[in-house]
Formats: sequence, C-alpha cells, structure tokens
Amino acid sequence: MSATTTPRTTVTEREARRVAEAARQRDWRGPSFARELFLGRFRLDLIHPHPLPDEESVRRGEEFLAKLRAFCETEIDPARIEREARIPDEVVAGLKELGALGMKIDPEYGGLGLTQLYYNKALALVGSVSPAVGALLSAHQSIGVPQPLKLFGTKEQKEAFLPRCARGDISAFLLTEPDVGSDPARLATTAVPEGDEYVLDGVKLWTTNGVVADLLVVMARVPKSEGHPGGITAFVVEAASEGITVENRNAFMGLRGIENGVTRFHRVRVPAAHRIGPEGAGLKIALTTLNTGRLSLPALCAGAGKWCLKIAREWAAEREQWGKPVGLHEAVGSKIAFIAATTFALEAVLDLSSQMADEDRRDIRIEAALAKLYGSEMAWRMADDLVQIRGGRGYETAESLRARGERPVPAEQILRDLRINRIFEGSTEIMHLLIAREAVDAHLSVAGDLIDPDKTLADKARAGAHAGVFYARWLPRLLTGPGQLPHSYAEFRHGADLSGHLRYVERAARRLARSTFYAMSRWQGRLETKQGFLGRVVDIGAELFAMSAACVRAERLRAEGHHGREAYRLADAFCRQARIRADELFTRLWTNTDAADRRLVKSVLAGSHTWLEEGILDPSGEGPWIADATPGPPTRENARRPYGS
Repeated sequence: MSATTTPRTTVTEREARRVAEAARQRDWRGPSFARELFLGRFRLDLIHPHPLPDEESVRRGEEFLAKLRAFCETEIDPARIEREARIPDEVVAGLKELGALGMKIDPEYGGLGLTQLYYNKALALVGSVSPAVGALLSAHQSIGVPQPLKLFGTKEQKEAFLPRCARGDISAFLLTEPDVGSDPARLATTAVPEGDEYVLDGVKLWTTNGVVADLLVVMARVPKSEGHPGGITAFVVEAASEGITVENRNAFMGLRGIENGVTRFHRVRVPAAHRIGPEGAGLKIALTTLNTGRLSLPALCAGAGKWCLKIAREWAAEREQWGKPVGLHEAVGSKIAFIAATTFALEAVLDLSSQMADEDRRDIRIEAALAKLYGSEMAWRMADDLVQIRGGRGYETAESLRARGERPVPAEQILRDLRINRIFEGSTEIMHLLIAREAVDAHLSVAGDLIDPDKTLADKARAGAHAGVFYARWLPRLLTGPGQLPHSYAEFRHGADLSGHLRYVERAARRLARSTFYAMSRWQGRLETKQGFLGRVVDIGAELFAMSAACVRAERLRAEGHHGREAYRLADAFCRQARIRADELFTRLWTNTDAADRRLVKSVLAGSHTWLEEGILDPSGEGPWIADATPGPPTRENARRPYGS
C-alpha cells in the first residue's frame, strides 16, 4: 500500500560535506589535550596538576546542591513520573522557584551563575532521581535559548530573554526534521524575509521540551536574495506565536516524562531582531553551543553510573547463592569491578572537561565530544551489567517489585532511559565521524589539498611542499618518547603504581598517530569512507583520554587527602581494563571484517537475502517510513501544554 510522503530535498554528497565543513569552527582558541593526543603528543602538562575551581564558585555551587538535594528528596516522585509519563506541574514550579532553570545564566540576568562543573553536578544529582527531569533541565539550558544567547546573542536579546529563561520560561532547541537528521544540508524549514520580519514554514521533529516550551531556538533556511546572504539561520521564537502547532507528543521506550513533540510552523512571523547572529551562521552556532552543551549528557551518565554501583554493591552483598554473596562469585564480581572503575573514570572525564570549560583557557571541543561518546556508551554497558547482576529482578519493573513486597529498584528503567544517550545530541556513529574530522584537522590543514579533487596541479604541488616540511618535523617525534623510559611519571606512584599506565598512554598516542598517518597515506581521500577504521581510532583516543583523566583525578584526590588510596586503586583497575580494550582496538584497525561486511551489506540491500526473512510475520503494520512534512496549515489539534496551564 503506498502512502503520500514529502518530496525529499536532493543534496549531493559533496554539497552535504561542504555545508558540514563550513559550519566547523576552524580556528583553535587554545591548546587541546585531546587534539595533541591524536597527533601523538601526550601533553600531560595540559591537565596535570588537575585544574581546580575557585573557592567562591565552590561555595555557591555547594549551597545550591544542598537545596537541590533536599528538593529532590522531598518533592520529586520518580515512580509517579514513570507511571503517568509526565513531570507534574508542581515539580516544575518548584524547580523554577529554586532557580534550577537558570543554573548557567549569569546573575546579571536573574540566574544562579553556576560554573559548568557545578551545573553538571546538579544534573547528575537530579538525573539520578528522575532522568526525565534531568533531560528537561539539560535541554532547556545546554542547547535551548540560554546557551546560544550567552555565546552569540546581542545585549538586547540577552536582556529580553535570559531573565525569562532564568525563572519562568522553558526553552527548546529545534533542528531535526522528519527527513533531516545528521545531514543539515537537507534542512527544509524556511525563513523568508519580509520587511523587518521573517516568515517561517516547516515541520520539526523530536523537539525535546517542545510540547511545554515558552521559547524556541529554531534553525531554518533563509533563501538567498538581494541583501540577504541566506543559509541556515538561528532564531528565537515565541512558542505561543500564531501559526505554531504541536501536532504530536511523542512517546519513547525510556524517558517517559519528557515533553517531546512534532512542531509545525505555518507562516509564523518572527522579528528580525530575534535572529541569533548573521544569516547563514545557524549551524556554526549550533555546533559551538554543543561544544560545552554536550557535557550535560556525560553528567547524567556519570550520575547513572554512581546509582548502578550503589545498587550492584548492596544487592551483591545481600544476595547469597552457593554459600556466599553473589558479588564474591567471579562472574558477578567482574561486572561490579567494571561498574566501579568505569564510574570513577566517567566522573574524572566529566570533572576535568567541565573545569577546563570553566577556565576557558583550553579548546575542549574534542574533549567534550569524547566525554559524550564515551559516557553514553559506557553508561549503557554499566546499566546492562546491573540488570544482569540483578537477574530476573533486573528485568522486572519497580512497580511489580513493589507490588509483591520487594524493594522497587528501577533497573530495567535506567536501561531504557540511558539508551537514548547513544543517539541524541550526536549518535555514536556521528560522534565517531565528528571527532575523527577534528582529530585529523592538522593533517588536512597541511595536506588536504593533495587529496582534494577540485584542486589544480599547482595547488597540489604547493600542498606537497608544505606537507613535506610538516611531516619531516612531525614523523621522527613519533618514534621515541617518555613512555619508553621506566622512571617517567614517577609522581604517580603512591600505593598503586599509575606511572606505567601513563607511559602506556604516551606510547599508545604515538602508535595511534602513526596508524592514522599510514591510513591517510594508504587510502588518501578514501579515508573518509573508512568509517570502521575511523571509529576505532576515535575509540582508542577515548580510552586514552579516560585513562589520563582517571590517573590525574586519583593523584588530585591523594594530594588533597580525599580517599587517595581508594582512588588510586580505582584508577589502576580502570586503566588495566581500558588497556585491554585499547589493545583489541589497535588489532582491529588492520584485522577486521570491514571489507567483507561492506560486500554483504550491498547484497542485503539489493534484496539478495530476502529468503532469510521467510517464516515470520511483521507486526509493524503499514505506512510511510517518514511522515509527511509538507509545509502548510496544521491538520491536527494543538497539543502544546505549557506547565501550569
């Protein structure tokens, strides 16, 4: 049965790449530990000694965390949110009164002015009680109106909108469309200039907070015309504007309390004064916003890891099988060791990245992306292990456990709730490509013209000479380093010896850089199609970054007299586990099934294996794969429901 679908915007692969490349932040505002790591240079001095917050920010942050903890303990009922699939209005009202909507907004505009470090601690705390509430606060502040206005807004825009966001108005970020995910070159929503206004038309999908929002950040394409350079542009839009309809409140496998919808714009008039930045800067604004905005997800993941550890520890010590607690059986104990060590490392990555963001002396775009990628993947594994440790009780819902008289542990819920983190704000696959592009930026800046088919022979000759000078200096430095000296990093020897792990990181960084260079030499312009290889390169870098952060955090805690011995033990365990994963990834750089898989996929997509699908029934029903998103007037009742209405 056929169904009418929206005519798809046709964009060539080269055009899509050009749009994405134009949106990249090309300059590096400061040194980057992770960038240097991918270049084979282990710059421990960039992260050690561990950067520390100032006393005043700690005082204000701890005061707010105490208030927030009390509120979460007494006012948030996570079971009710899961059961009713809504965050109660009174909870949101309480968060507004507490100032939680303005954690990152400057006090000048009515916010709390918390640092990134304490903002993330607050998200971890709230998210441990209700991931849906954590998502509400994160979407509002990390990618909603406050963050892009903080970075790119005019004085007038900040004065008009930030006080509203700090105390009362919920904001949302609208980029994705029914037929547009990670390829923004195909963005179909338009903003046509008319006098001192723009007229918006289009449909946005998966608008987290969109059902309840008061203010929206909307990405739309401005047509090029006289006096208008055009391009994808960002706007602040009043959610109650005439012509805006929330056509559906979406439901998901997890995060049942989030207010996520489909929003239609039909001839919505937006004042030109509400445009953020110049025309055509929308994607760059979005990506720059995400450089630190992405840290909210690893904050929620680190909080989830702490909860998984608590439940695993308590249950595995209480539950006995074959004469001893199940945690003392190696098959279960290895999972607990993984959860404990990884939780320590995730918090280390989060705190280090957050503090570097606060100091603003480092360019942390790669660090934040690695934190998001690594946090979302490892948190999912920890939650999966928790369900396995709990056995049948891990698969049983909290309500069912409560009904039959047992502690209502929502292990299956956290597994469902965490699953989305591997998809939104950049799926794992997209994060691999994004980080890989930044990781090879230094190479492309000196040798990119050599593999660019649009460049002339003269351009290639100049690029070759430039590249020769760069690689003549760079390649010899990848042969030897302090990682080969047995006494390097001796200050990390206290009880457990972490110096050997740092020597491993230094050696592995050089090995990774050599592997990347070899791949570029071998595949040249085709390297960008080797997504399996690039993904493994990034995953190795993530493990090395996490190892570095864990060691630096352990030494900081030891120096401060805060659980130093235990921290060293956790860091040592994590690094041992991470080294095994990294070594396996190194092997799989060159020994893998990528080529065979590509051949099989082409055959599958061509329909050669449909016989394998015989013997089943498909219960999914009929309908288009992608819903109709043709611009025009709404056909459904408005489902918008502002809190308190």
